[in-house]
Amino acid sequence: MAGEVNSIQQIRLDLESCVGKRVKLRANRGRKKIVEAEGIIENTYPKLFVVKLDASHSLDRLSYTYADVLTKTVEVTVDDCIIGDNSAANE
Repeated sequence: MAGEVNSIQQIRLDLESCVGKRVKLRANRGRKKIVEAEGIIENTYPKLFVVKLDASHSLDRLSYTYADVLTKTVEVTVDDCIIGDNSAANE
């Protein structure tokens, strides 16, 4: 459990450092529904982060929790680096 909390804190710190940067999202919505989008990390909060999407989408913003990234329900890619990927963190 302690390792999981540290991982969530690390994901939060990584996303906080990327506020204002362009990201690619790939979210698993269940039942084989995958949502792919691009946007800019608008803000981070204690439990979630908000991504402002490009004009090509019907939604303005999407929000996800850090636990979504940890459990790989949401994959966030910044500059060809996947946030929350343990192999990238160990390098």
